[in-house]
Amino acid sequence: MEVVVLKIEDPSCFWIAVKEYVPGFVVETVYENLNAEMEQFYNTYKDSDEVKQEEIELGQVYVAFSEELKCWCRALVKSVQCQIDGFQFVCFLVDYAKYCYVASENIRVLAEAFAKIPHRAKKCGLHCTKPLTLYIDYCENTAKIGPAKRWDTAAIEHFRKLLEEATEVKATVQTIEDEVLQVFLYVTIRDEKICVNDDLVAKHFAHYKESEGTAESSSDVSDDEFLFYAECVPVEFIGPTFLARPKLPFGEEVSSHLGPGLAGCNSVLEKPSQRSHTDLNDNMVPVASMVPGLPSKEDRAVWTERVPQFLNSVSVQTHIVEDDQQSFQNVGKEKNFVFLSKKIEPSSVLETAPLFDGLKKELACSKFSGPTFTQSYCWPAIAWGCDVVAISHQGNDPLLYIPPVLTLLQENDYQALHNTSGPLALIVCPGWKKAQLVFDLLKTFMKGCRPLYPMLIILGQNEEAASQMEMRRCKVVVTTPYNVQRLLEHNTRLCRVCHLVLDEIEVLFSDTFEQVFTILACYKKATAQAQGNLPHQIIAVGTQWNKHITPLIKEFMTDPYIVITVIEEAAIFGNVQQVVQPCMNSNRTAELLKILDFTQRNFQKVLIFTDSATEVEMIHKALKSNSIVSMKKHRESKCIAACVLERWRKMYSSGTPAVLVLTDDCLQSLGITDATWVIHFSFPSPAVFGQRLQSMSDNFCTGIKDSAVDQEDMKATSVILLTEDSSCHAPGILNYLKHAEAEIPEELYDLTARVQESEEDKKFSRPLCASLKTFGICRNRTECPDRHQINLSIDMAQNIADEMIETPECVTILPLFIVHATNYFGRIVKKQKDQYAVLAKEMNDYFKVPGHRISVNTTEKSVFYGLLEGAVCHRVQVVENPAKDENVYKVTIKYVDEGRTSQVNSEQLLHLPVKFQSLPPQAVEIIVCSVKPIDNEVEWNPKVTDHINRKIKGKFHHAKVMHTLGKTVWVDPMVGVTSLPTIKMWINEYNIRSEILSMGLGTDNPEHVGAIQKLCRQMPVLDHAGSLEYLSTKEDTAGLEEASSPQAPSIQENTAESCNSPVTPPSNYVVQTKEAEDSTVHQQKSCHPSIKWFQDDVSVSLRVQILGATDSKCEFSRENVNFSAYSEGKFYVADLELYQSVIAEKSTCVITDREAVIVLVKEEKGEWCKLLKNKNVHVSLDFEHWEESEDERPFTAGSAKLNCLPAGSEDWFESSEDTDTESDE
Repeated sequence: MEVVVLKIEDPSCFWIAVKEYVPGFVVETVYENLNAEMEQFYNTYKDSDEVKQEEIELGQVYVAFSEELKCWCRALVKSVQCQIDGFQFVCFLVDYAKYCYVASENIRVLAEAFAKIPHRAKKCGLHCTKPLTLYIDYCENTAKIGPAKRWDTAAIEHFRKLLEEATEVKATVQTIEDEVLQVFLYVTIRDEKICVNDDLVAKHFAHYKESEGTAESSSDVSDDEFLFYAECVPVEFIGPTFLARPKLPFGEEVSSHLGPGLAGCNSVLEKPSQRSHTDLNDNMVPVASMVPGLPSKEDRAVWTERVPQFLNSVSVQTHIVEDDQQSFQNVGKEKNFVFLSKKIEPSSVLETAPLFDGLKKELACSKFSGPTFTQSYCWPAIAWGCDVVAISHQGNDPLLYIPPVLTLLQENDYQALHNTSGPLALIVCPGWKKAQLVFDLLKTFMKGCRPLYPMLIILGQNEEAASQMEMRRCKVVVTTPYNVQRLLEHNTRLCRVCHLVLDEIEVLFSDTFEQVFTILACYKKATAQAQGNLPHQIIAVGTQWNKHITPLIKEFMTDPYIVITVIEEAAIFGNVQQVVQPCMNSNRTAELLKILDFTQRNFQKVLIFTDSATEVEMIHKALKSNSIVSMKKHRESKCIAACVLERWRKMYSSGTPAVLVLTDDCLQSLGITDATWVIHFSFPSPAVFGQRLQSMSDNFCTGIKDSAVDQEDMKATSVILLTEDSSCHAPGILNYLKHAEAEIPEELYDLTARVQESEEDKKFSRPLCASLKTFGICRNRTECPDRHQINLSIDMAQNIADEMIETPECVTILPLFIVHATNYFGRIVKKQKDQYAVLAKEMNDYFKVPGHRISVNTTEKSVFYGLLEGAVCHRVQVVENPAKDENVYKVTIKYVDEGRTSQVNSEQLLHLPVKFQSLPPQAVEIIVCSVKPIDNEVEWNPKVTDHINRKIKGKFHHAKVMHTLGKTVWVDPMVGVTSLPTIKMWINEYNIRSEILSMGLGTDNPEHVGAIQKLCRQMPVLDHAGSLEYLSTKEDTAGLEEASSPQAPSIQENTAESCNSPVTPPSNYVVQTKEAEDSTVHQQKSCHPSIKWFQDDVSVSLRVQILGATDSKCEFSRENVNFSAYSEGKFYVADLELYQSVIAEKSTCVITDREAVIVLVKEEKGEWCKLLKNKNVHVSLDFEHWEESEDERPFTAGSAKLNCLPAGSEDWFESSEDTDTESDE
């Protein structure tokens, strides 16, 4: 194969890249495509926290920005050096074979999609070519040439010169030692072919010598080593100098100087070979095969077949596709395993793939490197027009089905459908994001096809849009289950659909089971009514087997091809019985003997797996003492694998139950696939679980059977011994057993819960989960990298100042940075005196003077600076250490008063005087609550985000605060308003929540606020002494808060009451009276209920939000109301000091199932401007009872009226521009 030499250290250590196309190797175009995709991805998300690496480990591969190459590269971290301005890492670029220094801020996480492609640079050494050197004996005054441990400088220079002068370099791989390719290297210099190995030997720079292992005694070696020595390459002595030169296998030799064409230097890669393990019968169903990677020492006859698999052991992907199936689902990727219901001849080369020529050309132009292993089996079956079910680790890659489906649409004749309209192919995806990806790929690869007019249909809940949907010319529709259902509800028929594709079938069935089977029923009905000879096909692809696939196959498919390339999923389809047996670690052997007692009576072939040679010996001895005949195999044992395998077969054929105790590392050399029982004496890790199950693959069931028959036909059983020490891999095994529908003991659930709790604790320094904040729920906590509990040191490090939210019922918000449709960053604007407006004017005036614009020489992290953008000055904070780029330092900054981040040149930053730093950062995170995407989507559709961004950015809004946590505020409603200065009025324009709902892509989320309140109730509570100290110092420090530096914010939380507040968290708990301080101990032991109030001229009504109140008491006095009750195990107390007097004798309290209603009769008729003398954050206006009359309003100042409507109404606010709404009480 032709190669290019990337880097040379010496003849035993150099790096090459494969230049020409060789089957099994990755070609250069793949790496060019990889580099382009990496560049786009990391330039787009380089500031995202998700791709930044907090802790960098030596020996791990990351993505680093190379200053020399000016691009992002995959890099192996070799060492670290401490510099003045941070840490520098010495990295080896695995695709370029270059060393470079990289700053820590220029290192990112390697995305899984980019890790799938093997490293371009292959480390090599000259095969059996060892250095010589000149030894001088000064005593005898003589010099001799002898073996050396290092290469002489002259030898290295000669080696470099040969490669520099060469016009062509070729290499043949002979063996692999410690992941280093041992090669014969051939160069062409001035039309002369030279073998570099022979040339170094001939010039006495080197000598030929076999590996030292061949000269050692083989009496005490492992079985694999024994087989290797038996087949080692013979050595002969040639030439007058008696230089040892190894023969090539198959009896051919390589000359030092070869003629044109390199006729004598054919690589062993080009020779045919036979597998060392038993070939599978072509007529056997299922067909199961595995091509393992090449071990360091192995039978020579197998090398020729397996070297390409070693170099390209992971399936190459050129398209980045989202893969949520991490952890346990990634098991076994190093193996090429396939389980087929019917035989398929794979198409492993694009040139011979069953695709039409135009599509092949388009794939080649797109630098497509496939087909992958799974694609090679799926494409033929799909292209034949057959029903197909494919389960693979690449089951979420749309290219598994797009090319053959396009081929069918291109080549088939649908004459019988020419008089009708509608799509010929329907692709159903689990969500809008996947549908968008599929649609984009269709458009890319349709360029060489006849027009198919694909459509991406995301309707939402807009009935009018569904009824007006026109698909007259469309041949391919990409959509989601909910949208298909909406089309069906508006009489859109599937009469023309011939090809139905279900993408990510396990997600579709788990999330949209009813919708998918509705689609299948309509499709089945349409096909039954179809006239003419039309192809009808269902394609289901995914990463996991699902219980609903069985009825899909039985009721809707016709003799489908089932392709499974994941061993664990094949075991589920193959009806392998999974048993979990709880026991104490000390009692494992006794439990094992009980199990074996059953297998002995039922004549089984049993493999007992453990992870250490010591346990193998212990188990073997225990079985022997209990008269159970067994064999043992581990690395330290001297028995040969072939002998063990022969005994395994003879024991069973002679009528003796076969029992073999072994370690996992011996399974590959044995190649056993006919076991009936596998007992996991040591708890399996995901990495070995599939390998163990594969030892039973011959006994996997091959057909779809009824559940009643399945139990009888179970031919294979897997038994896991679960002990108290099995926690490490418990979550992965539990997830697998769940979707295998195995019986799971409570002990495994308890063990997994403890592990997940421990894993959650490890995330305590991570940010609070964005999905939890935005929607009140995280769909996949185990996979989510972020925190799902309150961390006071992070979440409460900076709080919204109390004076910013004087009246939670009506705050003015200015959104400045839009994250998505319901998550923004911006400022809360004070109505009377906006301190930031004053500060901004002072800063702009200050920096208008040129002499005040002093650039900083060096920047420091977390320090505040000024930044001029046009005529506007911003306060910014450096959040990431600078990275040098062409003599200009780029720094990542955060606009502390807006919330957005950006990257600027360090020279643009200005010294910010201390007087401009006294006001705390004004940016707050704003979340519109009680609304979420439709169809259980986890992200907002970009249409919604773009619409809201255009609608609200930079405009004033009025909002009601539902909850706050640190610098995050949840609001509902949030209404866009316009000021009319002449009449001092605000005019309502729109309600954001209503705006989202009107688009049809959002729906109500009533559990949102409750979930946030529940989360905050679980936060740690300060002890009593700390609470008293905090309370006693609160008043003293209140006057200093505004003057405190934003670089050293004080923590101002009092968590004692925050857990019960439906409106605000501890940061808003303000003690204004001595009585509140004295009652702290009482409040620590009780909760304050949420109270809503409204009034008329005669009375005041209080609605106490409390469910199922018991032992309730309500005491009235002229100026006080004291209410107490128990609810759901908690004691609630509300002691209210009224603003004006009431008639206690006429006041009443009525208890209902959901609330307590207190009616206070006023002593004097008229309106109250507030309810309480002192502010209470648990008391708020009841908006449902302030809508009858415009004359009813809780505020007295100003000339305009406040018309308060229920939350969510677009007409909520209509208030005076200078109204003082300091309290709702």
